[in-house]
Amino acid sequence: MFLWTGSRSSQGTGHERRTIYQKIREYDLLDKRKRVTALKAGEDRAILLGLTMIVFSVMMYFLLGITMVRSYTDSVWTDESNCTVLNSSIVSEINCTYSCGSDCWKGSKYPCLQVFVSLNSSGKIFRLSHNEETHGLNPECFYVPKCRKDYTVARTIIMNISERLKSHQQFPCYYDPGERQDMVLLTRLYGQGAIFHSLFWPSCMLVGGTLIIAMVKLTQYLSILCEQINKIKR
Repeated sequence: MFLWTGSRSSQGTGHERRTIYQKIREYDLLDKRKRVTALKAGEDRAILLGLTMIVFSVMMYFLLGITMVRSYTDSVWTDESNCTVLNSSIVSEINCTYSCGSDCWKGSKYPCLQVFVSLNSSGKIFRLSHNEETHGLNPECFYVPKCRKDYTVARTIIMNISERLKSHQQFPCYYDPGERQDMVLLTRLYGQGAIFHSLFWPSCMLVGGTLIIAMVKLTQYLSILCEQINKIKR
């Protein structure tokens, strides 16, 4: 009787031990599955972030390419020199229109300031324009102000510009080395510095997105490699 009872108690203890071991193993497997699931979700988010950064950088490259970079490459005023002011005067008044509300336009005027300069590198005389945009709006005038209702405001702006040009007799300017244009520019709409700064951040975003995806893929590869090594050791 005693032996039978002892045998039952030992069998029960062994069964309990196996049950506890199975529960611990189940908890370990469940915890491992949770870690793998969380890691998989984190990797998916990281890859999505990297792809989003790459897409946005490509879109920014496209927008900058058709605006700033295209304007920079199409510009013929590529060489820089010094210019000396020879004459700065208002020659005429140009008609313009300004908005006075929804579907409402009224006429006004602005003074046309013509500036002639001597290019120090060649000694030739050219008409001076503010930038490529001004040249496209009105190549006869140095600066095209915003059309205003009050003409005196526009005239005051132009007179201030004329006085500043006269006070600075020499200043850097840009000219066409092929001499296809009979005018020079005071400033370029998009210079090398502007192009560099505009392309810097999209480039950083593209490199960052690529690195994020590469790091995730490398982590996945190393994880698979470790699992294969552990299976071989077992």
